[in-house]
Amino acid sequence: MPLNHSETPRKKGAVRGRESRDQSLNTKLTKTEYAVVEAASQADGRAIGEWAREIVLKAARSSSGALGADPLMTEIVALQLFLTNALSPVARGERMSAEQYQELMRNVKTNKHRAAREVVAQYAAENEEEKRHA
Repeated sequence: MPLNHSETPRKKGAVRGRESRDQSLNTKLTKTEYAVVEAASQADGRAIGEWAREIVLKAARSSSGALGADPLMTEIVALQLFLTNALSPVARGERMSAEQYQELMRNVKTNKHRAAREVVAQYAAENEEEKRHA
């Protein structure tokens, strides 16, 4: 029984504030496939079920038409934008002023998300093209 009216009883193992996980998703794997999945989950330090849930949901969300870029990809693209724009004048023997550097940084911060989405979309299109020709 709750101690006060604001407390509600929870089922054993339930996480407060999270919808109950009462649906299952099953699949069959070969021994080799299972070993690959098991090694990946162990390398990530999580149980196979937790690891697989995250991977399945991530794949489902990314294929839902809302092509986005994960934060790591966004930062990699930002680094590419920065290096491309910073090294170009250096390669020509020019120097970059502090104002030019600040403008470059603003440009990278402004455009990195769009550029990362474009890169992800390009890879997705290339993968679709490869699947059609396979």
